[in-house]
Amino acid sequence: MQIHHLYISPGHNFYGHHGLPPDDHEMLELDEVDCVASKGLQGDRFFDYKPDYKGQVTFFSMEVHERLQELLGKTYSPSSYRRNIVVSGVDLNGLIGMEFEVGGVRFSGSCEAAPCYWMEQAIAEGAEEAMKGNGGLRAKILSDGVLERSPSVVGA
Repeated sequence: MQIHHLYISPGHNFYGHHGLPPDDHEMLELDEVDCVASKGLQGDRFFDYKPDYKGQVTFFSMEVHERLQELLGKTYSPSSYRRNIVVSGVDLNGLIGMEFEVGGVRFSGSCEAAPCYWMEQAIAEGAEEAMKGNGGLRAKILSDGVLERSPSVVGA
């Protein structure tokens, strides 16, 4: 598994905004991020959100991002999905219900990070439907550690 991007955001743009306009908290790209067991990513909007939260961290597939850009005919940043860790070389759905390790940090795959209607606004018309089954992975953090972008993709 290769880490292409690491993102956190200090606030929610879409989560909890049903019937309201989105907020404008940007996704901050980092070279490294502190993972705190049972809490989340230091500085992220879901850090210590609630006990045993299934989405302490979210993963998204770079391969899915590239396919979606082609399908939707639009180029955009992987940060648009508002997922924390963009990776390649792994089937994220295959990690649901599994414990796994990335960069020395242990995780437990909880469920798909299912797309919602906000993807139509954040990405493009048709994005929610195109992402079904490929929305990424919600996970719990099982051990403390620091994740870094893979050296071969730093600056890419």
